[in-house]
Amino acid sequence: MTWPSEQPALTWPVLALTAGIAAVFAGTVGGLVVHAADDQATGPKTVTLGGPPAGAPVVARTPGSVAAVAAKILPSVVSLEVRTGNGGDTGTGIVISKDGYILTNNHVVAAAANGGRLTVVFPDKTSAKGTIVGHPDPVSDLAVVRVTNVKGLRPATLGSSASLSVGDPVIAVGSPLGLAGTVTTGIVSALDRPVAASDSGSGNADNIIDAIQTDAAINPGNSGGPLVDLSGAVVGVNSAIATLSGDAAGGQGGSIGLGFAIPIDQAKRIATEILKQGYATHAIIGVHLDTSFTGDGAKIADPGGTAVTPGGPAARAGLRAGDVVVAADGERITAPEELIVAIRKHAPGDRMTLTYLRGGHRHTTTVVLGSARSD
Repeated sequence: MTWPSEQPALTWPVLALTAGIAAVFAGTVGGLVVHAADDQATGPKTVTLGGPPAGAPVVARTPGSVAAVAAKILPSVVSLEVRTGNGGDTGTGIVISKDGYILTNNHVVAAAANGGRLTVVFPDKTSAKGTIVGHPDPVSDLAVVRVTNVKGLRPATLGSSASLSVGDPVIAVGSPLGLAGTVTTGIVSALDRPVAASDSGSGNADNIIDAIQTDAAINPGNSGGPLVDLSGAVVGVNSAIATLSGDAAGGQGGSIGLGFAIPIDQAKRIATEILKQGYATHAIIGVHLDTSFTGDGAKIADPGGTAVTPGGPAARAGLRAGDVVVAADGERITAPEELIVAIRKHAPGDRMTLTYLRGGHRHTTTVVLGSARSD
């Protein structure tokens, strides 16, 4: 899995036209006057192309069209640049408050937390210093950034990811390869996809998000940007892309139609906790799963260690080491990451129904989910 940030900032992207230099003329005149240079020409010396101007009409965009959605969301999307001694990274952020709070990915700003300089670039190309709020959340790969003394910020409308269905049209906005304000379109390809968070390299196999999968083009630099529905409401935070193995760019290749976003319902909860208490929490059941188990379900590790936390949620619900969870809230579980994703959809204190196998017999229990700080 590849993370669509960690690219050198491209301050002035230039697109080369191989056919030559294209000049675009704009003004109040309705036609373009062309002067003939050939003295042997038999036609008139001047020709006016086009008709007279009809004023300056404003093109009405159909509500729900890509153009209308782009016009609504673009003012709420910023570029993030992190400068370090060895170079820099770029990413994207979503303005979520007039007070200057911006939602993004943890992996976008991680270098800034270790001494790098964080700059927020706004749609009008002005910029301001950004600071990280509280503790970013490596479990869900989310962070909150703040800018101060910036006027006229336009917060994005935050929608609901719970109402999404496979096939729904969506639009992604961000700064892929440093190209700020890029808009791409697609559909929701799948829901509840288990995807490893960017910091899973730390060795914590529980850092898995239940991602929205989309075929909207998402590339390095889109990280932290919004995935929006046709009302212009944010339904996800773009976070990861998949690339083909052996990519010439070392795993940082372009979009192959497999992009992933963090559901906004979870992102809103995480951002709220960071703003209120400085850190995020996540639901847990208090077990260690056997990642080497090849059968159907999620197997709690065998006895011999602390597979089930004494006095924890699973222990109180009667679960034991060696049990194999095969369903969560009525949905079939076929692998450990699917159980983690099912838990991630809940908040601490929620109730969750688990079905498990023990000694060949099927049992069902209700677990009251516990809480753990993600920092």
